[in-house]
Amino acid sequence: MKANAKSGKLSGFSERTSDIVLVVICVVVLLIVAYPLYYVLVASVSNPYDVYAGKTFLLPSQFTLEGYKSVFADPSILTGILNSFKYTIIGTAFSVVVLYLAAYPLSVKDLPGRKFLSIFFIITMYFGGGMVPTYLIVKETGLINNMWALFLPGGVAVGNMIIVRNFFENSIPKEMIEAAEIDGASKWTTFIRIVVPLSRSIMAVMVVFSMVAYWNDWFTAMIYLPSPEKAPLPLVLRNILIKSSASASQASTVAGGFAELNKMTEMIKFSSIIIAAAPMLVIYPFVQKYFEKGFMAGAVKG
Repeated sequence: MKANAKSGKLSGFSERTSDIVLVVICVVVLLIVAYPLYYVLVASVSNPYDVYAGKTFLLPSQFTLEGYKSVFADPSILTGILNSFKYTIIGTAFSVVVLYLAAYPLSVKDLPGRKFLSIFFIITMYFGGGMVPTYLIVKETGLINNMWALFLPGGVAVGNMIIVRNFFENSIPKEMIEAAEIDGASKWTTFIRIVVPLSRSIMAVMVVFSMVAYWNDWFTAMIYLPSPEKAPLPLVLRNILIKSSASASQASTVAGGFAELNKMTEMIKFSSIIIAAAPMLVIYPFVQKYFEKGFMAGAVKG
Protein backbone atom coordinates (compact mmCIF):
# COMPACT_ATOMS: atom_id res chain seq x y z
CA MET A 1 0.00 0.00 0.00
CA LYS A 2 1.70 3.21 -1.15
CA ALA A 3 0.80 6.82 -0.57
CA ASN A 4 0.03 8.91 -3.63
CA ALA A 5 2.38 11.91 -3.44
CA LYS A 6 0.07 14.20 -5.42
CA SER A 7 -3.30 13.47 -3.91
CA GLY A 8 -2.15 12.50 -0.42
CA LYS A 9 -4.54 9.52 -0.53
CA LEU A 10 -3.73 5.86 -0.11
CA SER A 11 -3.19 4.36 -3.57
CA GLY A 12 -5.48 1.46 -4.40
CA PHE A 13 -8.41 2.96 -2.47
CA SER A 14 -11.06 5.45 -3.44
CA GLU A 15 -11.14 8.81 -1.67
CA ARG A 16 -14.13 7.77 0.45
CA THR A 17 -12.51 4.46 1.43
CA SER A 18 -9.26 6.24 2.36
CA ASP A 19 -11.17 8.66 4.56
CA ILE A 20 -12.97 5.79 6.30
CA VAL A 21 -9.68 3.96 6.94
CA LEU A 22 -8.09 7.10 8.39
CA VAL A 23 -11.12 7.80 10.59
CA VAL A 24 -11.07 4.23 11.91
CA ILE A 25 -7.36 4.51 12.70
CA CYS A 26 -7.91 7.81 14.51
CA VAL A 27 -10.81 6.36 16.51
CA VAL A 28 -8.72 3.34 17.53
CA VAL A 29 -5.83 5.58 18.63
CA LEU A 30 -8.27 7.82 20.53
CA LEU A 31 -9.72 4.83 22.37
CA ILE A 32 -6.26 3.53 23.25
CA VAL A 33 -5.25 6.92 24.65
CA ALA A 34 -8.52 7.96 26.29
CA TYR A 35 -9.74 4.67 27.75
CA PRO A 36 -7.21 4.47 30.64
CA LEU A 37 -8.37 7.85 31.91
CA TYR A 38 -12.01 6.87 31.47
CA TYR A 39 -11.31 3.63 33.33
CA VAL A 40 -9.82 5.54 36.26
CA LEU A 41 -12.85 7.87 36.27
CA VAL A 42 -15.22 4.89 36.38
CA ALA A 43 -13.11 3.18 39.03
CA SER A 44 -13.16 6.32 41.21
CA VAL A 45 -16.95 6.05 41.58
CA SER A 46 -17.14 2.26 41.86
CA ASN A 47 -16.64 -0.33 44.54
CA PRO A 48 -12.90 -1.22 44.43
CA TYR A 49 -13.63 -4.94 44.69
CA ASP A 50 -15.81 -4.76 41.59
CA VAL A 51 -13.03 -2.87 39.82
CA TYR A 52 -10.55 -5.66 40.47
CA ALA A 53 -13.19 -8.23 39.56
CA GLY A 54 -13.43 -6.68 36.09
CA LYS A 55 -17.01 -5.42 36.46
CA THR A 56 -16.25 -1.81 35.50
CA PHE A 57 -15.05 -2.22 31.93
CA LEU A 58 -17.49 0.41 30.63
CA LEU A 59 -19.84 1.48 33.44
CA PRO A 60 -19.49 2.04 37.20
CA SER A 61 -20.45 -0.73 39.56
CA GLN A 62 -22.08 0.08 42.93
CA PHE A 63 -21.82 3.83 42.33
CA THR A 64 -20.25 5.69 45.26
CA LEU A 65 -18.60 9.04 45.96
CA GLU A 66 -16.98 7.93 49.20
CA GLY A 67 -13.49 8.31 47.71
CA TYR A 68 -14.08 11.96 46.77
CA LYS A 69 -15.76 12.64 50.13
CA SER A 70 -12.75 11.23 51.97
CA VAL A 71 -10.32 13.33 49.94
CA PHE A 72 -12.25 16.60 50.32
CA ALA A 73 -12.87 15.90 54.01
CA ASP A 74 -9.18 16.51 54.66
CA PRO A 75 -8.75 20.17 55.73
CA SER A 76 -5.51 20.52 53.77
CA ILE A 77 -7.10 19.83 50.37
CA LEU A 78 -8.40 23.39 49.82
CA THR A 79 -5.02 24.86 50.77
CA GLY A 80 -3.32 22.45 48.38
CA ILE A 81 -5.61 23.46 45.51
CA LEU A 82 -5.01 27.17 46.12
CA ASN A 83 -1.25 26.59 46.40
CA SER A 84 -1.17 24.62 43.16
CA PHE A 85 -3.03 27.33 41.27
CA LYS A 86 -0.70 29.97 42.68
CA TYR A 87 2.48 28.02 41.90
CA THR A 88 1.23 27.07 38.44
CA ILE A 89 0.28 30.62 37.45
CA ILE A 90 3.44 32.25 38.80
CA GLY A 91 5.73 29.47 37.59
CA THR A 92 4.21 29.40 34.11
CA ALA A 93 4.52 33.17 33.70
CA PHE A 94 8.10 33.11 34.96
CA SER A 95 9.12 30.17 32.75
CA VAL A 96 7.57 31.60 29.57
CA VAL A 97 9.18 35.01 30.11
CA VAL A 98 12.59 33.45 30.75
CA LEU A 99 12.22 31.16 27.72
CA TYR A 100 11.45 34.09 25.45
CA LEU A 101 14.30 36.20 26.82
CA ALA A 102 16.72 33.32 26.27
CA ALA A 103 15.41 32.01 22.94
CA TYR A 104 15.00 35.24 20.99
CA PRO A 105 18.65 36.41 21.22
CA LEU A 106 19.81 32.92 20.22
CA SER A 107 17.61 33.10 17.12
CA VAL A 108 19.54 36.14 15.88
CA LYS A 109 22.19 34.70 13.58
CA ASP A 110 24.67 37.58 13.99
CA LEU A 111 24.60 37.46 17.80
CA PRO A 112 28.22 37.47 19.11
CA GLY A 113 29.01 34.17 20.84
CA ARG A 114 25.76 32.57 19.63
CA LYS A 115 27.33 29.16 19.00
CA PHE A 116 29.09 29.12 22.38
CA LEU A 117 25.91 30.08 24.22
CA SER A 118 23.90 27.42 22.38
CA ILE A 119 26.44 24.74 23.29
CA PHE A 120 26.47 25.96 26.89
CA PHE A 121 22.71 25.55 27.17
CA ILE A 122 22.71 22.16 25.46
CA ILE A 123 25.37 20.80 27.84
CA THR A 124 23.03 21.45 30.77
CA MET A 125 20.51 19.06 29.20
CA TYR A 126 22.89 16.13 29.70
CA PHE A 127 24.99 17.08 32.72
CA GLY A 128 23.91 18.40 36.11
CA GLY A 129 25.22 18.62 39.64
CA GLY A 130 22.63 16.23 41.05
CA MET A 131 20.10 16.49 43.82
CA VAL A 132 22.42 17.05 46.80
CA PRO A 133 24.50 19.91 45.28
CA THR A 134 21.30 21.55 44.01
CA TYR A 135 19.73 21.29 47.45
CA LEU A 136 22.81 22.84 49.06
CA ILE A 137 22.73 25.74 46.60
CA VAL A 138 19.04 26.33 47.24
CA LYS A 139 19.65 26.19 50.98
CA GLU A 140 22.59 28.62 50.86
CA THR A 141 20.55 31.09 48.82
CA GLY A 142 17.83 31.08 51.47
CA LEU A 143 15.12 29.58 49.29
CA ILE A 144 14.18 26.65 51.53
CA ASN A 145 10.47 26.91 52.37
CA ASN A 146 10.14 29.64 49.74
CA MET A 147 7.96 29.08 46.68
CA TRP A 148 10.70 30.48 44.41
CA ALA A 149 12.64 27.30 45.06
CA LEU A 150 10.13 25.66 42.70
CA PHE A 151 10.93 28.06 39.84
CA LEU A 152 14.48 29.41 39.96
CA PRO A 153 16.60 26.20 39.87
CA GLY A 154 14.87 24.97 36.69
CA GLY A 155 13.72 28.25 35.24
CA VAL A 156 14.98 27.50 31.73
CA ALA A 157 13.82 24.22 30.18
CA VAL A 158 16.45 23.92 27.45
CA GLY A 159 14.39 21.57 25.28
CA ASN A 160 11.52 24.07 25.26
CA MET A 161 13.93 26.92 24.61
CA ILE A 162 15.24 25.17 21.49
CA ILE A 163 11.66 24.77 20.19
CA VAL A 164 10.98 28.48 20.77
CA ARG A 165 14.28 29.46 19.14
CA ASN A 166 13.46 27.37 16.06
CA PHE A 167 10.05 29.03 15.88
CA PHE A 168 11.63 32.48 15.93
CA GLU A 169 14.12 31.48 13.24
CA ASN A 170 11.60 29.89 10.87
CA SER A 171 8.28 31.62 11.49
CA ILE A 172 9.02 35.29 12.23
CA PRO A 173 9.53 37.20 8.95
CA LYS A 174 12.98 38.77 8.99
CA GLU A 175 11.70 41.52 6.70
CA MET A 176 9.34 42.79 9.40
CA ILE A 177 12.14 42.96 11.95
CA GLU A 178 14.43 44.74 9.52
CA ALA A 179 11.68 47.19 8.58
CA ALA A 180 11.05 47.99 12.25
CA GLU A 181 14.75 48.60 12.86
CA ILE A 182 14.95 50.86 9.78
CA ASP A 183 12.03 52.86 11.19
CA GLY A 184 14.05 53.41 14.38
CA ALA A 185 12.60 50.73 16.64
CA SER A 186 14.98 49.42 19.29
CA LYS A 187 15.68 45.74 19.82
CA TRP A 188 13.39 45.74 22.84
CA THR A 189 10.56 47.52 20.99
CA THR A 190 10.87 45.09 18.09
CA PHE A 191 10.72 42.17 20.47
CA ILE A 192 7.67 43.42 22.40
CA ARG A 193 5.61 44.81 19.50
CA ILE A 194 6.46 42.41 16.67
CA VAL A 195 8.02 39.16 17.88
CA VAL A 196 5.76 38.52 20.88
CA PRO A 197 2.42 39.16 19.06
CA LEU A 198 3.50 36.95 16.14
CA SER A 199 4.47 34.07 18.40
CA ARG A 200 1.22 33.50 20.28
CA SER A 201 0.95 29.95 18.96
CA ILE A 202 4.32 28.82 20.32
CA MET A 203 3.58 30.75 23.52
CA ALA A 204 0.45 28.62 23.96
CA VAL A 205 2.58 25.49 23.61
CA MET A 206 5.03 26.68 26.26
CA VAL A 207 2.18 27.72 28.55
CA VAL A 208 0.67 24.22 28.33
CA PHE A 209 4.04 22.52 28.88
CA SER A 210 4.83 24.72 31.89
CA MET A 211 1.35 24.47 33.40
CA VAL A 212 1.35 20.68 33.26
CA ALA A 213 4.87 20.50 34.71
CA TYR A 214 4.17 22.83 37.63
CA TRP A 215 0.71 21.42 38.34
CA ASN A 216 2.00 17.85 38.57
CA ASP A 217 5.24 18.63 40.40
CA TRP A 218 5.17 17.28 43.93
CA PHE A 219 8.74 16.03 44.36
CA THR A 220 10.36 19.48 44.23
CA ALA A 221 7.85 20.77 46.76
CA MET A 222 8.49 17.79 49.03
CA ILE A 223 12.20 18.64 49.09
CA TYR A 224 12.14 22.43 49.33
CA LEU A 225 8.81 23.24 51.02
CA PRO A 226 8.70 21.42 54.38
CA SER A 227 5.77 23.47 55.72
CA PRO A 228 2.48 21.57 55.24
CA GLU A 229 0.57 24.79 54.59
CA LYS A 230 2.73 25.43 51.50
CA ALA A 231 2.25 21.99 49.94
CA PRO A 232 0.72 21.88 46.42
CA LEU A 233 -2.23 19.67 45.56
CA PRO A 234 -0.27 16.61 44.27
CA LEU A 235 1.77 16.53 47.48
CA VAL A 236 -1.37 16.91 49.61
CA LEU A 237 -3.03 14.05 47.73
CA ARG A 238 0.09 11.94 48.19
CA ASN A 239 0.03 12.60 51.93
CA ILE A 240 -3.68 11.78 52.14
CA LEU A 241 -3.09 8.50 50.32
CA ILE A 242 -0.18 7.60 52.59
CA LYS A 243 -2.26 8.32 55.67
CA SER A 244 -5.05 6.13 54.35
CA SER A 245 -2.79 3.16 53.60
CA ALA A 246 -3.74 0.12 55.58
CA SER A 247 -1.51 -1.07 58.38
CA ALA A 248 -1.92 -3.51 61.18
CA SER A 249 -2.24 -0.76 63.78
CA GLN A 250 -4.85 1.14 61.76
CA ALA A 251 -6.88 -1.92 60.88
CA SER A 252 -7.59 -2.70 64.53
CA THR A 253 -9.24 0.70 65.04
CA VAL A 254 -11.55 0.67 62.03
CA ALA A 255 -14.85 -1.17 61.71
CA GLY A 256 -14.32 -3.93 59.21
CA GLY A 257 -10.62 -4.05 59.91
CA PHE A 258 -8.05 -4.37 57.16
CA ALA A 259 -10.56 -5.02 54.37
CA GLU A 260 -12.49 -1.81 54.99
CA LEU A 261 -9.31 0.26 55.23
CA ASN A 262 -7.94 -1.25 52.04
CA LYS A 263 -11.22 -0.52 50.25
CA MET A 264 -11.11 3.14 51.29
CA THR A 265 -7.45 3.43 50.26
CA GLU A 266 -8.24 2.19 46.77
CA MET A 267 -11.15 4.62 46.37
CA ILE A 268 -8.96 7.51 47.51
CA LYS A 269 -6.24 6.47 45.07
CA PHE A 270 -8.52 6.58 42.03
CA SER A 271 -10.26 9.76 43.19
CA SER A 272 -6.92 11.52 43.72
CA ILE A 273 -5.85 10.80 40.14
CA ILE A 274 -9.03 12.39 38.76
CA ILE A 275 -8.83 15.42 41.07
CA ALA A 276 -5.21 16.04 40.10
CA ALA A 277 -5.80 15.63 36.35
CA ALA A 278 -9.14 17.46 36.00
CA PRO A 279 -7.90 21.10 35.83
CA MET A 280 -5.43 20.41 33.01
CA LEU A 281 -8.04 18.40 31.08
CA VAL A 282 -10.45 21.34 31.30
CA ILE A 283 -7.88 23.92 30.16
CA TYR A 284 -6.33 22.01 27.25
CA PRO A 285 -9.26 22.25 24.75
CA PHE A 286 -9.08 26.05 24.88
CA VAL A 287 -5.44 26.12 23.71
CA GLN A 288 -5.43 23.06 21.47
CA LYS A 289 -5.49 24.94 18.15
CA TYR A 290 -2.53 27.09 19.19
CA PHE A 291 -0.76 24.06 20.63
CA GLU A 292 -0.81 22.08 17.38
CA LYS A 293 0.22 25.01 15.17
CA GLY A 294 2.98 26.23 17.46
CA PHE A 295 4.47 22.86 18.23
CA MET A 296 4.80 21.88 14.58
CA ALA A 297 6.29 25.25 13.62
CA GLY A 298 8.74 25.23 16.50
CA ALA A 299 9.85 21.63 16.16
CA VAL A 300 10.74 21.71 12.45
CA LYS A 301 13.93 23.35 11.32
CA GLY A 302 14.51 24.43 7.76
